[in-house]
Amino acid sequence: MADEKEKTLLDDVKNYLDITWDDPAGDQKIMGMIRRGMAALKGKIGECDFYEETQERALLFDYVMYARAGEIPQFWENYKPDIISLQIARRVDAYAGNQE
Repeated sequence: MADEKEKTLLDDVKNYLDITWDDPAGDQKIMGMIRRGMAALKGKIGECDFYEETQERALLFDYVMYARAGEIPQFWENYKPDIISLQIARRVDAYAGNQE
């Protein structure tokens, strides 16, 4: 199941990046970027859902785009407000959950 989800995610990222050709070595490289991006975003935001149409998923796609260009530091600078917004939303949700 996880392999199927990862394959679908890889295909979606490749579509987002307009990669239309088959390249197993390139796919492996992009999958590594996806996994590193997922870990990095989870580290900053907390629990994320990258398999549904979420803001975290959109950030992951942009992370991979920046990673392919060798501009990961610029990603963090450009998307800082989005990441902070998600951090705040997670904390508000956690606080609200504790109040019930």
